[in-house]
Amino acid sequence: MSKIYVLHENDEWTGHLTERLEELNLPYELWHLDQGTLDLTSEPPEGIFYNRISASSHTRNHRFAPEYTEAVLAWLERHGRTVINGSRALRLEVSKVNQYMALNQAGIQTPKTITAVGRYNILEAARKLDQSSFITKHNRAGKGQGVQLFHSTEALREYIDGPSFEEPVDGITLIQQYIEAPEPYIVRHEFVGGKFVYGVKVDTSEGFELCPADACTIEDLYCPTDQQAEAPKAKFEILKNYRPDIVDHYEAFLKENNVQVAGIEAIQDAEGNLYTYDVNTNTNYNSDAEAAAGTYGMLELARYFGGLLEKSYV
Repeated sequence: MSKIYVLHENDEWTGHLTERLEELNLPYELWHLDQGTLDLTSEPPEGIFYNRISASSHTRNHRFAPEYTEAVLAWLERHGRTVINGSRALRLEVSKVNQYMALNQAGIQTPKTITAVGRYNILEAARKLDQSSFITKHNRAGKGQGVQLFHSTEALREYIDGPSFEEPVDGITLIQQYIEAPEPYIVRHEFVGGKFVYGVKVDTSEGFELCPADACTIEDLYCPTDQQAEAPKAKFEILKNYRPDIVDHYEAFLKENNVQVAGIEAIQDAEGNLYTYDVNTNTNYNSDAEAAAGTYGMLELARYFGGLLEKSYV
């Protein structure tokens, strides 16, 4: 019997999806691809295969999960299985350089960026970038890893020489134009089956950790006072009646790159210029924001898989 196979490396991120699959009575199986063996002479089972391996897997001591998954995806694709977010999606997930080149190819603007390999080439790249403010980030990251804001090359030098410097797992650091928004937020655009589901406004006033998953949420801390504390502002808010023109370009970009499920993040500067800076093919959803809006990404995803599974029986 065909079923839905979920390829992953983080048990905490599968619960919301499996709950929806069970709600719809859809057969599924989890494949945890941190490590394992793969017989290349064997044939894969029949079914729908959904890849949700994350670029941040190395932060959970799953250093080679993307590499192992790439082998599994090559095997599945060789045998013509239906793969959601296949090899191309994985390459975009683990490399922001690949993301930016693909976005630019599709006519989508990204921040000016220079890559550097080698600690002191980061400083040289910052000089070439020639921006009054800039950020560094890791090429393979996730969860805002390696993101630092600098207002001078001297501050960057102190960071590079200091104990807090983070070495990127693939050796590639990006030095990037800092986009200052008039208000501290970005918008994450969610897609299922290559089609737009909703946009979520993400408050960035507390920093660069933008993971919407419940497992990433840090509990609010309150100072003890005699006065009643105000209710905390929601970090994630699903936007109503939101579908800007860029969504059509994003859908075309996803189709061109054979990506079916994604969260695409963008920021607008004070002049109204929109910059797209991240494509997350292992997208998660925030349950509080979805409950407030009455729309549910994982439910849409489960329905999408159900439709594909039904077609496979015909």
